[in-house]
Amino acid sequence: MASLFTKIVQGEIPAYKVAEDSQFLAFLDIRPNCKGHTLCIPKKEVDYIFDMEEQMYMELMRFSRKVALALEKTVSCKRVGVAVVGLEVPHTHVHLIPLNDMSDMNFANHYEMTDDEFKELAESIHVNL
Repeated sequence: MASLFTKIVQGEIPAYKVAEDSQFLAFLDIRPNCKGHTLCIPKKEVDYIFDMEEQMYMELMRFSRKVALALEKTVSCKRVGVAVVGLEVPHTHVHLIPLNDMSDMNFANHYEMTDDEFKELAESIHVNL
């Protein structure tokens, strides 16, 4: 059965897309820890990040870096934190989280945003790629 993220890749579920190429997709987390929390995924469904082919892994990190640099230009933060947890959705994903404080990495946090705020933020990050 296709993962939630595969359904996003296939267009079956909407997402606030930030960046996309032939292999990867970045979109805003709909339950963000803080403003700008973004997920980077391979379009090919691979459950565990370390099961990925080494080249795909390296390309995902390169793609994530590009998105993180655009995120830093868009959202006021001291740094962009990176996390790979892998338990929430059985599809490799890299969390990019704008950080001003260590508590911003706490996945119990939920930052509320409207649909319009999500759309505007996604476009702003995309423009800074």
